[in-house]
Amino acid sequence: MDVDKPRVGHIQFLNCIPIYWGLVRSGAVLDLDLVKDTPERLSEQLVAGDLDIGPISLVEYLRHADDLVVLPDVAVGSDGPVMSCNLVSQPPFAELDGARVALGSTSRTTVQLARLVLRECYGAEPLYYSCPPDLAEMMQEAAAGVLIGDPALRASLYDAPRLGLRVLDLGQAWKEWTGLPMVFAVWAVRRDFLARQPALTREVHDAFLTSRDLAMAEVDKVATQAARWESFDASTLERYFTTLDFSLGARQLAGVREFARRAAAQIGVDPEVTIELLDRAA
Repeated sequence: MDVDKPRVGHIQFLNCIPIYWGLVRSGAVLDLDLVKDTPERLSEQLVAGDLDIGPISLVEYLRHADDLVVLPDVAVGSDGPVMSCNLVSQPPFAELDGARVALGSTSRTTVQLARLVLRECYGAEPLYYSCPPDLAEMMQEAAAGVLIGDPALRASLYDAPRLGLRVLDLGQAWKEWTGLPMVFAVWAVRRDFLARQPALTREVHDAFLTSRDLAMAEVDKVATQAARWESFDASTLERYFTTLDFSLGARQLAGVREFARRAAAQIGVDPEVTIELLDRAA
């Protein structure tokens, strides 16, 4: 790659391990200035120009589509259950109208999807407030809470069943509602960086795709290695990695457009937003 290392974002959640695992295996990570942070902060840095390429929550991408070009065939989403974007509730979901719901998520997309599903599918308009992503703390103050990432996975697999709480998998809820996959985050490049470094951008994109494909081909090995430093066993992680959808093809893009259409007024975007994809053949 070019000697000028692109500034590339990396989400430090389990759900992104398969996209970055192969970068270490191939040595491609040495050619990147890898910036690790939360999904929310990485989205903000990409929008602000402090990153050149990186993951961005779907909602923030839709809000800033004019400044960004999406890298095709790489995303974090689901075509059914997602396991790690959940609403955990004490009462039935339809009884959350007017109730306090804690938002422990650092993903604006999951928060907005939860609001959309509760309103449109359950007729509920709760009172939302921000809270650290700690299920026990949430349940002391609220009737329900929205969690993403590792805390959501832990809550849905262990804590919620132990405490007798209801879990709404928001990926599954979206699929049942629309029949389409849900995309929670895409990878995008800033237009100004793409204009300066088109070849380098494509090299980074290819490195991501190679990394993802290598990881999914050896997903049992990835899960075994990850289990050494995580609080989940290898079989659970393998199930999680293979439940997630890391692609961004025609059906996923249809899901993106449908989300934009249904959530447009709520998130302040054009319901017919134009999604520009990187032309790999250029």
